[in-house]
Amino acid sequence: MPRPTPAQLAYGSATVVLSTLAMLLLSEARSGISVVIIAVAGLLLGVLVAVTTTIPLTARAKARSRTGVRTAHVPIPRPRVHSSGESRVSEHSLRR
Repeated sequence: MPRPTPAQLAYGSATVVLSTLAMLLLSEARSGISVVIIAVAGLLLGVLVAVTTTIPLTARAKARSRTGVRTAHVPIPRPRVHSSGESRVSEHSLRR
């Protein structure tokens, strides 16, 4: 099993802390079992976020195309090359 990257650790930890805190504040949990359920839910959400940060961008695009969500393909303009009358034979190259 590969080691988690720093980005995975950061996103997962932040998700666990922030989501658990938000759920505890919004639910106004008083009993111990409800706090444990909210903590487990925050932990699972953090793991989900950490795992999905490793999915490559191409896999996400393939998943979107399977679901029917289309993105507009915009052609990237290429710069025009203007040819001058002079040849580049006399230019020096540092590569050998």
